[in-house]
Formats: sequence, structure tokens, C-alpha cells
Amino acid sequence: MTNPPAHAPSLWAATAPAGPETLPLQGERTADCIVIGGGYTGLSTALHLAGAGKDVVVLEAAALGWGASGRNNGQVIPTLSRADPSDLMTRFGREKGLAMSGVVRDSAALVFDLIRRHGIECEAVQNGWIQPAHSPGRFHLAQRRAKQWAELGAPASAIPKADLDARLGSTYWHGGWINPTGGHINPLAYARGLGGAAMRAGASVHERSPAVRLERRGDRWRVETPSGAVTAEWVVLATGAYSDDLWPGYRQTVIPVRSYQMATAPISDNLRKSIVPGNEAVSDTHGDLYFFRWTAQGRLVTGGALFSYIADESRLRRRIGARLQRLFPQLGEVKFDHVWHGFIGATTDRIPHLHLLAPGLLGWIGCNGRGVAFATIMGRVMAEAVAGRPVADAPWPATRIEPISGHGLARQLARGMLLLYRWNDRKEWRAPA
Repeated sequence: MTNPPAHAPSLWAATAPAGPETLPLQGERTADCIVIGGGYTGLSTALHLAGAGKDVVVLEAAALGWGASGRNNGQVIPTLSRADPSDLMTRFGREKGLAMSGVVRDSAALVFDLIRRHGIECEAVQNGWIQPAHSPGRFHLAQRRAKQWAELGAPASAIPKADLDARLGSTYWHGGWINPTGGHINPLAYARGLGGAAMRAGASVHERSPAVRLERRGDRWRVETPSGAVTAEWVVLATGAYSDDLWPGYRQTVIPVRSYQMATAPISDNLRKSIVPGNEAVSDTHGDLYFFRWTAQGRLVTGGALFSYIADESRLRRRIGARLQRLFPQLGEVKFDHVWHGFIGATTDRIPHLHLLAPGLLGWIGCNGRGVAFATIMGRVMAEAVAGRPVADAPWPATRIEPISGHGLARQLARGMLLLYRWNDRKEWRAPA
């Protein structure tokens, strides 16, 4: 075995069980499908394809879960970041919008089903996901969202302020809503567990195997790595916010947004009983998001954003520590043992994009902060297409790629969006007339 590259320091890298043993790709081989990227999307695709009897090869440039899949907060959220079912139906038509909403509705449940079915050890807790409202107007939005998802069969419901205060141990918010299918996990452990499950199902997984060349040869694709090559009828591009220039224009369709994650020192049991005692995952309606969840070790994992990247994390520690104290005065002084960051792939319309890039070449990009659940279920959607379902019949519409004009400048301007989010957070939301 060749050891994969070390993960960036984080709580998850320090606590996740070791991943499966792999070797870099060596020599020439053929397969039914080549998956490029060893995160949730790629490994879910491989697991579903292998389970259907397909010969699938996964090529990961570094290590399983090395990108966003191993660095996020670990919240399993069964919604999109902004678009509600009504928005999807308005934009894509009722039939397709309902199908898309069904994908989102079922996404978190699929994560926990796979965890149970394959015995993945990843500190999985399916006690629900709560979205608190940071203003009275946003509570009306929360009520609307809960109603829409409930009408589509999700077990969603609104939570009035008095009940939410008790559920969160804070009087800061103005009510909210909950979907009990959500929850939280150790995200790196989940990625490694998916990799192990895919391998047991028959997939070939290769770390330290970056795809350096992708070309069409007749009716098949050939993907080259530094020490080997694979030829297959299908390729799934599953590189997300960490995409490179392997396929022209692909990485320019999203903006990589830096997201900081932070884990407190272990907190006493008495304090834990007064803060989110039901152990749900929580992320609220702020644009500059307030989010947090417990770990099995009694740490509160939260995070935040900064206007610009800094090497010195002291300002971030002070700002987020003060935020937690404001939300939960009972905490007292907050100390963080771990601070790390990764990138979220943000699309300009805040909706994930599925692309049929060429015959036999599929990809999706743009998690917009909902990667754990959505990437997992999109792996299943793409596996179904590879296995024979026409892409036109997929529950998520496949669109042409549209590289963002002035992508380099847009990446720089994205940092300034945080200031706009904070300004919007101070405005009251009103339901459209």
C-alpha cells in the first residue's frame, strides 16, 4: 500500500477512522465507468454503480475526502441553500420542479440509509436539522418552507419561538423549522466509509492518481494518470469546488468560497444539556451563516467567514467566540482547539448544476453549502444515467455549462459579498405580494 497524502489539520483528520487501503493506478485497464474525484459524489456514484454490477474505477488525486468532503461542518441538510420547491417549479416547470424537489427531500435520508446499510462508523446522529429564523420576518419564511416541504411528503414542521428557545437553549432566534431526516456526521469518516463500501461492492479505488489527461477516442473515453490509464464508455467528473482545467471551462462555472470550521474544547455535560439538548444540527437564516452542532466528544463545531483570508486566526477566534457567547451566555469564555478551512462551490443562481458535458461525460457542480446530502444523492442520480437511464429523464435537469464571465475577478469580488450578506441580514424579510 502507498500511504495517501496527509489531510490538512482539522478535528476530522484527528478523529476519523483510517480509510481503506488503496494503491495508485498502475498500467492500462478498461472499465464501464471512470469516476474522477474521491469525495461524496464520486464515491456515491461508484458505490451505486458497483452495486448494480458495473465495473467502475475511481481516480482521486490526493486522498479520499481530501477536498470539501473531508473539511465541512458535517451537517446533513435536506434542503438547498436558497431555492425552495416553489422556486424550482417556477424556474423549471411543475413536473421537473417536483422531481428536483424530490431529490432534495430524499437526500439526507439516503445518507443515513447508506451509513446504516454499510456499517459506516462516522459518529452519525439523525436527530434532525433545524433552521432558526434570525428575525420575525424570516420566521414567516421558515413557516413557508416547512409547509412546502411537508406538502411534498417531508416530515417538516415549523417551531414557534417558545419551543425553539427550549430546543436550542437560547432566546436569540424568532422561531424556525425542523426536518427530522437531517442530522450530522464526522464528514471525513463518512467519505472514507463510502470508499470502503464502494470497494467491498467491487469498485476499484485509487488514491494518489490525478487525472492529467481526458480525451475521446472513438466511442470511448481515455483518462490518463501519471502511472496508468483507464478506458471506459462513461466518465463522471466529481471534483466540485476543487476542479481544475481537465475539462475546458468547467471550473469557471463556480466560485470557490472559503469556509472556516472551528471546534471548541470539550464542554462539560452540564453545559451540553442546556445547549441543543436534542443534538440536532443547526444552521440559521443569516447570509453570514450561524451554524453549529455537537460532536461525540462534546465539542461544539461552528464556523464563520472573513472578508479576506488571514494567516493569523486570532481575529476569527475572537469574533466567533463572541458570537457563541452572545447566542449562549451560559458558555462563558469559549476556547477553540481546532480551526481549519475548505472551499464551497457557489453557483451564481445558488442552484446545483448537472451537466452532460459531452456524450458519455457527466458532472455536477455547485453544492452551495449543502454538499453532504446533495452530493450523495447526485451520485445515485448519475449512476442511474451511466447504468442506462436517459439523461433527459433524470430527476435533475442537465444543462450546458456557462463559464462565469471574468471568473478570476469574480473570485476576488466574492470576498466582498460577505459585507452584502451582513447588510441584508439586518433587513427584515417580507413575503412577496
